[in-house]
Amino acid sequence: MELGNLLASLRKERGVLQKEVATYLNVTVATVSNYEKGVHAPDLNTLSMLADFFDVSTDYLLQRTEYKASIDTLNQQLSADYTVSDLMNTIVELDQRNMQALLDYYELLMLRNSMKRVK
Repeated sequence: MELGNLLASLRKERGVLQKEVATYLNVTVATVSNYEKGVHAPDLNTLSMLADFFDVSTDYLLQRTEYKASIDTLNQQLSADYTVSDLMNTIVELDQRNMQALLDYYELLMLRNSMKRVK
C-alpha cells in the first residue's frame, strides 16, 4: 500500500475528516487530499506530525514495519527501570534457547489470562 492510501485508510479508520488532519498540520484540505492521492509526499516534519496524529510510528507510515505503535508506546514505562522499548531490545538479543523459553512462558501467560476472563 502506498503512503497516500495508508494515510487515507488511517484517517477513515479513525473517523476523521481531511479538514481535521489539515487543521492539525496547519495545511489546506487540498494538501491533505494530495498526500492521500499520492500527488505530493509530506516532508519529514509533516510525516512526524502525521505519525503523532494517528498514533503510529513513522516506520509504520513508511511501511518499514507492520507494527503500528507510536514512540509514546515504545517509551511507556513498564516499571521504574524498564520501558517497552527496553523489553523489546532485550527480546531480540536472546539466544535460541532463551527465546524458546520466553515463547513458552508467553503461551502460558496467555492461557492464564484467558482463564481469568472465563471466571
